[in-house]
Amino acid sequence: MERLRSSPLHANISTALDKHMESIHVVQARRKDEIVNPSNRQRHGPPRCQDERVVLALAVALRALCQATRKVRTVLWCAFQMTLPK
Repeated sequence: MERLRSSPLHANISTALDKHMESIHVVQARRKDEIVNPSNRQRHGPPRCQDERVVLALAVALRALCQATRKVRTVLWCAFQMTLPK
């Protein structure tokens, strides 16, 4: 889009994209923790507190990813609107 405009876009656009990518990496790390954790779990019995923490950490990371995705979609739409010819 910067090439189409022949000028740099606002700094918030690249910041939002960076935060979105960071959120993706956090979700991937939490998901890996969740996958590794059940191998240490007992087959039967109540869930351990540690298991709940891992799942809650994943839920928090997914919520942050959802918010970052919404923001990045809005930012990219605005950048697209600025790029269109008048």
